[in-house]
Amino acid sequence: MPKSVSIAIADSSPVFRMGLTSLVNNAGDYALVGEASTPSELLELLSSFKPDVVIMDFLSDGFSVDDLVDVRREVPEARILAITPQQSGSVLLNALRAGVDSYVKKNCSIGEVMEAIQETAIGGRFFCGQILEAIRKESINVEDLAAVDYSCDPVGLSAREAEVITLIAEGFTNGQIAERLFLSAHTVNTHRKNIMQKLGVNNTAALVMYAVKSGFTSPNRFLFHQN
Repeated sequence: MPKSVSIAIADSSPVFRMGLTSLVNNAGDYALVGEASTPSELLELLSSFKPDVVIMDFLSDGFSVDDLVDVRREVPEARILAITPQQSGSVLLNALRAGVDSYVKKNCSIGEVMEAIQETAIGGRFFCGQILEAIRKESINVEDLAAVDYSCDPVGLSAREAEVITLIAEGFTNGQIAERLFLSAHTVNTHRKNIMQKLGVNNTAALVMYAVKSGFTSPNRFLFHQN
């Protein structure tokens, strides 16, 4: 008999957790390992059960996009389905950078939420119509954002490369990085090329995603940096 897909639910709202719990339990093919109302409870769940799928509202009270990164660090193989009441383009982009696999809104139909759970559980990606429209408007290339392999194997960045990737991920331009690190713009550009070659990526979005996943910076730093 095939192993049931284990699921953890994280949301500060007890009503929403109750609804998702009922949905998962009635589906028949899944095993709910627990609910978390706070990030600390979620980390305990992840440590104890290593769920296959984490369903969470990272915008609910007490949670943030950083908790998505923590899920990835604690259980790298887990699939993440985000269900939130709203999403601006920047929130959506940072959620994808932080590792969300699927994304639906809380006002979607039960059937659509169930479809998102099913698709995410088998390793696919699912976005409801409203999220797809936001992706289209923001010109987000989801495949590019998912292009980096976040295994635990060390990549081997030098100390200088670590500084450069951190500043890139925080939204600084080559010129601004050169000024901060007392380097020429040409040298910074060379570091950028070397980093991308080492990571096996070909665009800044994937580079930023790696930096967030590897703990060089928080996705919030990229979101709020203005210069």
